[in-house]
Formats: sequence, structure tokens, C-alpha cells
Amino acid sequence: MTSQLPKPSIIQYQRLQPFSAISFDLDDTLYNNLPYVIHASDQLFSLIHQAYPATTAWDFAQWQQLKHMLFTLHPELAHDTTAARYAMLHQGLLHFGYSEVEASKGAQDGMACFTHYRSNFTVDDNVMRLLERLSQHYRLVGITNGNVDTQRIGLDKVMQFVLHPGHGVKMKPAADMFNLACRQLDIKPAELLHVGDHPLSDIAGAKMAGCQSVWLNPCMQQRHKTAQLVLPHVEINHLDLLLELL
Repeated sequence: MTSQLPKPSIIQYQRLQPFSAISFDLDDTLYNNLPYVIHASDQLFSLIHQAYPATTAWDFAQWQQLKHMLFTLHPELAHDTTAARYAMLHQGLLHFGYSEVEASKGAQDGMACFTHYRSNFTVDDNVMRLLERLSQHYRLVGITNGNVDTQRIGLDKVMQFVLHPGHGVKMKPAADMFNLACRQLDIKPAELLHVGDHPLSDIAGAKMAGCQSVWLNPCMQQRHKTAQLVLPHVEINHLDLLLELL
């Protein structure tokens, strides 16, 4: 027996107040991010292993362990996924006895490879049509903890700008990007409606910054965990419901 998808559902916890702009989380909100990141990582390590054979001694978990050690030494890397991955590759190559020149080149080549495959897709046409319809009434922006190339995946056509962490700007749930978005839009935080899939990064982050929030929860699960953090203004299980809601 095949399981049925949940019926379209809108749950309103708090009444939405007037707003003039909508910010979207990107990864796992507008597209399924995991397959692209896994493929990009596989291609990255295939390149590194071929060019620097000594690195085959480590598996993926050991590289991740190195990255988390670097977070301890350099806490700012935890808020910059690109810089963190570069530092991991560079330090790993040095660990295996490669020279500074080799380590720098390997890290640069690895990042170029990862960046290419990480953004080697376009957002689904249905999602783009939804965003185009919303953009006729609201200013749309992106607020993401990731490092996808928004121009390559097509979001530059419907969003005024997309904010990424790094260079002193902290990841969600920190208020940095929410505040920055509001300054660039020249609006008060309450005038920004943020849509995202993550209860902590997106919903708690937005509300702590004074913004309104919509939780995209496709499976309609983990409500009890969200309640322990902070409730969204509205919960939906499909993006299309934004049209009905707004």
C-alpha cells in the first residue's frame, strides 16, 4: 500500500499583520537541497583523491571532524560555509604533507568543483511561477544559511536580493540577516514575512528578529518540538498554499 500525501493544510497560530515584503529560506524550502549537496561533495572528493592520492586515507567523517575542529579554533567559520569548506580542504592537504602551494591550489580547485555541482540545477517551474505571482504584490528576497548560486538556479529573476552569512554576518537563527534585509528594504521587521522549513533557524530566528513567519512543514510533523521553541504565525504543508493564505 502506498502512503498518501497529507492533505493541503493551513494552521494559523497568530493573525498576520500587514507586510510589504516576503523573505524565503532557499535550501529545503524552494527545492530539495540534499541530493545536490551530496553530489557536489562526491565530485569534490573524487577530484581531491585523484589529484592528491594521500588523502584517500581519510573518509568523509574524518574530513568533517577536521572541519568541526577548525570551528573550535576559528568560531567565525561556523557562520561561513564556503570559508569553512576551503579551510577544511587546505588544512587537510597540509596534514597529508602537501606543500602550502599544493594545499592552496587543491583547496581552490576543490571549491571550484563543489561550487559548480552545488548549483547545477534550476528551481522547479511550478515554484518559479508561484514566486512570480507573489512578486506582483510583494517584494521578494532570500535569506539563506547556504551558499547556492542564486543566479544559476534562476532566483535572481524573481528576488530583489539574496543574503548569505559570512564576512561578519551570522547564520540564522541570529538576527543579522533578518535585520540586514529589513534595512535594505527600508522596512520595519514586522513588515517582513519570512517563509522557511526550519523551526529554529527560520521560525524562531524570524520571530526573535521581530518578523512574521510562515513554517513550511510538508509532513506536518514535529509540532511539539516547535512549540517548545516558538510558534510560527502560520503553518502550511505546501508552498502553493501561500497564494491562498495571502
